[in-house]
Amino acid sequence: MIAPRPFIYNPPAKPFLSVVFYDDDILVLNKASGLLSVAGNRPELADCLEGRAKEKFPSAKIIHRLDKDTSGLIVLGLNAISHAHIGLQFEKRQTKKEYIARVWGRVSQQEGQIDEPIITDWPNRPKQMIDYERGRSAITNWKILQYEGEYTRLLLRPVTGRSHQLRLHLLHIGHPILGDNLYAHDEALVVASRLQLHAGFLSFIHPKTGKKCEFELDCPF
Repeated sequence: MIAPRPFIYNPPAKPFLSVVFYDDDILVLNKASGLLSVAGNRPELADCLEGRAKEKFPSAKIIHRLDKDTSGLIVLGLNAISHAHIGLQFEKRQTKKEYIARVWGRVSQQEGQIDEPIITDWPNRPKQMIDYERGRSAITNWKILQYEGEYTRLLLRPVTGRSHQLRLHLLHIGHPILGDNLYAHDEALVVASRLQLHAGFLSFIHPKTGKKCEFELDCPF
């Protein structure tokens, strides 16, 4: 069991907002590590990606989320139709997401699938836990990109989108993500200044044109 660690919210001031793409219907952003996707329930947690987006795009509304410490691609709707259309794509698993992660240890197999149900660990919120009786289905496909000394760089393709899914699944197979202040043991935590998890690829169908939209970002670590 990892001892509780203090929650410190100090979101990066720059870049204030990193726009990847926008049109009349959608806004694609590169979320910085350390920034909440949506505002928290306390005044000091008001600064968030959605709030920043609204300063330039007043109608912007979050569709899906990334953990505070995860960086990378996220799409917002700029009108009700687009928000509902893309939200339904996420619900029906018609979107495609890929993440890069650096994990503790040298993963032995070249690729695999983790199929472990997840539920909120209520006494230890916001942590999640694997629960075979009450948990919701959670599936992550992964493959090795390369070894980096005693660590491994992985490509992750989640099938489902449960809270903390990637972080918890990798912990479950004995390879916590480096810099993970919720799930990593102390040695894996201190070797990285941030969570080594990045949403590097996102695709979905444009709600107006019906064409596939694909976005890709270089990994910052």
